[in-house]
Amino acid sequence: MLAVPWFWWVLLAQERVGLAALLIFVIGSTDWIDGYLARRLNQVSEVGKFLDPLADRLMIASAVVAGMIAGVLPLVIAIPLIAREVAVAVGALVLALQGGGKLDVRDLGKAATFLLYGAIPAFYLVSAGIAPSFFAPPAWIAGVVGLTLYYWVAVEYTLDARKAL
Repeated sequence: MLAVPWFWWVLLAQERVGLAALLIFVIGSTDWIDGYLARRLNQVSEVGKFLDPLADRLMIASAVVAGMIAGVLPLVIAIPLIAREVAVAVGALVLALQGGGKLDVRDLGKAATFLLYGAIPAFYLVSAGIAPSFFAPPAWIAGVVGLTLYYWVAVEYTLDARKAL
């Protein structure tokens, strides 16, 4: 989470799209490694369960919003991502305010996040002119599949929230 402001500075102030792509990849990778190690070493905590999805949302939202501002992310990917993030955030807030607790992260949601963590920096690399013929096809495939899974999981979270309430 502490690297997110650096990402914004690199992309918007320095206009170094390729480095911003690398930062998204590194931040996403360290987030995944941290979660994997916590589960593997049996060091899962309530704080971690709260911070991990928050860090995911913060980085994805930053990469999407900054990518839109910088013109590096296709709007057909960016706008539905933002809409889904807002809907899930509002749903989580409503659930918490009505005493429904919080929902556990789903494996399918982790898979969607993984795909999007691959697609978004790939779109950045394409925009930077770094091997666009190599990165564009997987960016679109991972972006569309990840976005589809993201919405599927949002529906599952909605059903879970209704049960919790």
